[in-house]
Parts: sequence; C-alpha cells; structure tokens
Amino acid sequence: MIQVIERAIDILEFVAKHGNKPVQLIKIAENSGLSQPTCANIVKTLAAKNYLENISRKEGYILGINAFRLTDNGSYNQSLVAASTDLMEELVNKINETCILAVLKNNKRIVLNEVQANNDLQVKTKVEADIYPTASGRILMSFLPDKELNQLIQSIGLPEPSIWAGIKSETNLLNALKKIRTDQMVQTLNPNHIVGLAIPVFKKGQVIAALSVYLPKSRFVPAHKENIFKLMNRTANKIKERLDKQNS
Repeated sequence: MIQVIERAIDILEFVAKHGNKPVQLIKIAENSGLSQPTCANIVKTLAAKNYLENISRKEGYILGINAFRLTDNGSYNQSLVAASTDLMEELVNKINETCILAVLKNNKRIVLNEVQANNDLQVKTKVEADIYPTASGRILMSFLPDKELNQLIQSIGLPEPSIWAGIKSETNLLNALKKIRTDQMVQTLNPNHIVGLAIPVFKKGQVIAALSVYLPKSRFVPAHKENIFKLMNRTANKIKERLDKQNS
C-alpha cells in the first residue's frame, strides 16, 4: 500500500467519527501515529482540496464539503440546504433559470446546492470556483468582516482586468465591494456572455450564503431581469425566515 494515502484515509476516518465536533491537529497526529509536522502537511493538503475544513487553529478540523460529495451525502451545512431546496425549486420553476446556493471556503466559492432549469441552452457552473469571476463570490466577499476581508485580499491578490474591470488597486476593490454590500446585489458578465446575479442570504443578521442565478446574456432582457431579482429577494427572505426560526 502507498503509506501516505493510507494515512490520509485514516485521518479522514478519524475526523469523520467526531461528526460536527472539530478535532485538533495534535489529536489527529496522536491517533495516526505521525509526527505533528508530517500530519500537518497531510491535513493541509486535505483541507486545500476541501476534504477537511479548518474551523480555527484552536478548535481544529471537521470534514469538508468534498468528503460528503463522494457519497452525495447532503449533511454538509444540512440545515441551510434543507431550508433552501424547495424554495430554490420554486424559484427555478418561476424563472426557468439555474439557481445555486454558495458559500466561501478555503478562498474559493463553493456550491452547496444547485437546482437546474430545463432550458435547451443551460448554464453550468463549477462546484468550486475562484471568487472574483463569480457573482456569488463577490457578494459573499463584500460581507466579510474587515479582518477576514483583508486576509483574503492578501491571500488571493487583486483580480485581473479581464475578470473585473476597473479594479486597479486595493482601494478600487474595497470601494466596489462597499457598493455591492450597500446594494445587496451584484451582476456579472463573463467573456462567454453568461450573466451572473447574486444576493446575500442572512441568518440572524449575518450573511451565511449567497443565492445566485446564471443565464445566457441573450435571455437577460429588462423585464426578465426585474422579475428575477424580485423573486430572488423573495426567496432569500423566505430562507432567512426559516433559518431565523432554527434554535430560537
């Protein structure tokens, strides 16, 4: 057997036994029989590939979204997915455009839930994508606390002009994000003529996800645009109401 793969599987199985309770790196290392530096390298690789998620340095790790996707297990952010699925389906039935629910993890935009439309010309979106090119990534970034936002910018840098025109400095970026936050909506257009729309999803005053719709530019006529945003906001508010009732 290839030892490093065996060790990685052992680590995933050990973390999985703890459910949603984070496991500290030192405990993972002790269980695997590895030195802490060696264990840290494996754990960081698994986290970078979203098979583990780092809650914090003090708390440790839980399983990441890709660990659940291996078996189509919907338990990752289960309450959020459960609160949104039927409402997203209702939205898609009304606008006949693909809808996703997304979060930020490991400096990427991650899709938690997707409902496809039945148009002949459909827009596909990646489960994991860079933040700047996506409408959902931008809206989520705009609502980050200042400290997290600064850390993220330092980590991923500024967007290329071909990705986000007009962003030539960090000041430009912060001003653009401030406007998005104020508007509580964002619209993007990529080089393939795909329009992305996104709005925040709140839970008890905090933005925890983005609701986003993607469609070809050819279908994005003014009347359709107005209807989409109206129904997206209605859907996001219904999701918020459900989430606010949880554990209340």
